[in-house]
Amino acid sequence: MRLTVRQGFGVGRLLLAAAGITGLISNFNYVLGFKSFGANNFFTYFTIQSAIAAVVMFVVAAALAFRRADDPPWLDVLRTFVTTYIIVSGIVFAIMVVQSSTRAYRIDVPWSDQLLHFWIPAFALIDWLFDPHKTRVSWRLIGWVLLYPLAWGAFTLVRGSIVGWYPYFFLDNSQVSLAETAVYCLICLAIIGGIAALLIATSRLTLSLWWEARPRASTIPSAPRRVPGSQAPPQEPHRRSGRPASARSAR
Repeated sequence: MRLTVRQGFGVGRLLLAAAGITGLISNFNYVLGFKSFGANNFFTYFTIQSAIAAVVMFVVAAALAFRRADDPPWLDVLRTFVTTYIIVSGIVFAIMVVQSSTRAYRIDVPWSDQLLHFWIPAFALIDWLFDPHKTRVSWRLIGWVLLYPLAWGAFTLVRGSIVGWYPYFFLDNSQVSLAETAVYCLICLAIIGGIAALLIATSRLTLSLWWEARPRASTIPSAPRRVPGSQAPPQEPHRRSGRPASARSAR
């Protein structure tokens, strides 16, 4: 059976969901190898939470791609949220890896981290940009996108002060000052708002409609070409409606 474009996107999303599950399991096993790491801290990472949300999103989006011709509006709202979060996770993680060279610790990047932070966000962005069936997302969604990161940041700061552990160095006041923490958080919020704005903008442009704009074969049969020097085929004489001429002349 030949897949349609819509079904092809569904297959791709199922593959992304499988990749996300594989990356999460592998990354969990990787961090368990560190004696100083508590397993209960694993799920407090913004990356892990957004990756879990991405797996759910890919499965739901794939199921709807097989069952519906177009995405429902609520799905593209969810996709805007989650795609923004996983892209920002990759950007912030890359910045942290670079920043770690100037500090007293090193960040290793195993293949599971590469998958969760770079490859899956990249393919999720491709899925968003070239999906011809998504709806136009409202600009008002930008403010709503910021709510979850703000809530996560507040929870992480409170929890960190209690358990003495923070998932990211820029939240730990033993490594950075409160002013630096505020600056890092503002930068993260700006990146989140910027990525969300770009995703919303692309949903409102014609980039995602390039499938509909591609040339298609005409359904109207073309007239036969006439070879130079050949005679035109004889035309059928036009028949007039009404009674025969003999009947008319007999009157």
